[in-house]
Amino acid sequence: MRIIAGSYRSRRLDAPPGLSTRPTSDRLRETLFNVLAPRMMGAAFLDLYAGSGAVGLEALSRGAAKVTFVERAPAALKILRRNLEQLGVKSGYEVRAESVAAFLRSAAKSTPRPRKNEVVFLDPPYDVIEEYAATLALLGGEHEMLAPGALVVAEHRRKQALAEQYGCLKRTRLLEQGDAALSFYAVGSLLPNRGG
Repeated sequence: MRIIAGSYRSRRLDAPPGLSTRPTSDRLRETLFNVLAPRMMGAAFLDLYAGSGAVGLEALSRGAAKVTFVERAPAALKILRRNLEQLGVKSGYEVRAESVAAFLRSAAKSTPRPRKNEVVFLDPPYDVIEEYAATLALLGGEHEMLAPGALVVAEHRRKQALAEQYGCLKRTRLLEQGDAALSFYAVGSLLPNRGG
């Protein structure tokens, strides 16, 4: 794994051993950031189920002002912190060692409110299907965490269908690559919940 572009371009990243953490491939990350490029400079980026941190580190490399990494697995956290150290990243990030649900609930209640996120990326383990609906529903119901015009992107199995809408989040784009897919959700008006 490596950083694709930006200030840390071509720098190698470590990944946790085994299959419990599945890093986003370089090719899929490149596709993702080709779409996100106009939004990166100065953005607040939320990397949920961060794993090795590859996606959030790519965001930092491409000019994000702040990246919040949320990950609870000890092995993944160790690799994430090692990647930050090896790249020499000193500021512009926060690591939250807790579950995504706990993080989202606490952030929604915190005062003062944290900076709203322009981009949210989530990549739960593919086999934990219920995490997608739960996390997208929390984000779609708690849109105070999202900046106006925010984009929420979920990486999932190509064959795994996600709902078109979760609360105020409405899918605007679906990109498929190999066995993986990226569903892009934009903040719209709150409509009746249909399957999310």
